[in-house]
Amino acid sequence: MDKGISIEQAQAIVDEWIKTLGVRYFNELTNLAMLTEEVGEVARIMARQFGEQSFKESDKNIYLADELADVLFVLICIANQTGVNLTEAFERNIAKKSQRDALRHKQNDKLTKE
Repeated sequence: MDKGISIEQAQAIVDEWIKTLGVRYFNELTNLAMLTEEVGEVARIMARQFGEQSFKESDKNIYLADELADVLFVLICIANQTGVNLTEAFERNIAKKSQRDALRHKQNDKLTKE
């Protein structure tokens, strides 16, 4: 069974792409602006697909998966250029959430009522 690309592999793939096709990383603030822009594109699709806004003709060939992948790409760029190992960061984050929220969500009436 193919498990796909690991986070570590994704970071290496993006780094190689940047160095060979992208020439160099944009600076951190430019990448932050790009991340915000990409998240905005995800929000636009979500508002139309799951919210109450309607699609415009120009929205017809825009897909949520593609926009989420754009967010992931820029996020990985930021991690790479700032020296963040996303695998380690994610593992720490899940451990923190698992300990902190072990019972919190199960005890939240807002989440358990149907």
